Amino acid sequence: MGENIVMAETYVFGDDSAESVLGPNDRNLSYLELILGSDLAVRGDSLTIFRNNNKFLPLMKRLEEKGRERGVLDEGEIYMEFQAVSQELEEEEKVEVTNKDRVVKETISVLGKTVWPKTKNQKEFINALASNQIIFASGPAGTGKTFLAIAYALEEVFSGRKNKIVMTRPVVEAGESLGFLPGDLSQKLNPYLRPLYDAMDLLLNPQQIKRLEENGTIEIAPLAYMRGRSLNNSVVILDEAQNTTSGQMRMFLTRIGESSTAVITGDPTQIDLPKKSDSGFTEAMSILCGIESLSVVRFSHRDTVRSRIVREIVKAYSLEENDGK
Repeated sequence: MGENIVMAETYVFGDDSAESVLGPNDRNLSYLELILGSDLAVRGDSLTIFRNNNKFLPLMKRLEEKGRERGVLDEGEIYMEFQAVSQELEEEEKVEVTNKDRVVKETISVLGKTVWPKTKNQKEFINALASNQIIFASGPAGTGKTFLAIAYALEEVFSGRKNKIVMTRPVVEAGESLGFLPGDLSQKLNPYLRPLYDAMDLLLNPQQIKRLEENGTIEIAPLAYMRGRSLNNSVVILDEAQNTTSGQMRMFLTRIGESSTAVITGDPTQIDLPKKSDSGFTEAMSILCGIESLSVVRFSHRDTVRSRIVREIVKAYSLEENDGK
């Protein structure tokens, strides 16, 4: 008579790091069982899984490392590490080994707050920001493009490496000209640049943001006002760039001085131009690849960190669009 053999693997945590991963009173245990699809047992500083799962050991190793860096992990952080492990195993490519010499930077620090990448592409984006002058970030909502761009810009300013942050975006969504909106230029643009300020709110308090605005360290400008300018020693962020025309994108890119960094973020699935083929964002990424000191980072639904449900929504729409082609 055959005997059922239970294949078990055990991971032993070191340096009292088990609580950082499992949480107080092992509150994260049931969530780990859910994503790994197996019962788990805790014995002291060890965690045992009762089913073959090639993600278990690499996931525990990553979680232990993150726990040492950040303290007690929550479900969102665990999920992001699980997605990173899943992606690495699916790709079966050791890109990080071949590109190890290119790694310049892996985190961003703003006034003592450390911003950690939650996906492989976020890590690539942070590295690209530190090692290139012009960086394109393309991908769906919730992948951290704008937040990481803002965090990088703030780090550059507070470190003294750059003097100013210039934030801009094309104004096309409402079908109205700025002249018909109430208030001064800053007030007219505020609704359009709100996503950039939302990202800033996570790193600075309102008083710090107001001080940066008052002393000119933060400047906001409509894209049309860039013509004729030369932007020096600044981090220039062009958000929602999928709605630029070819001419606008060319004008913007030729404003960048030698001492400045330009970060261009956009989502090609949300082009609001009358003709999607007119997007200067998609055109630039296709014709400028290969230029030295210019990098293109492409995010996907796998990089969505806003929430699990948003990731599934983005994935569903992506599959629908691919089926329709």
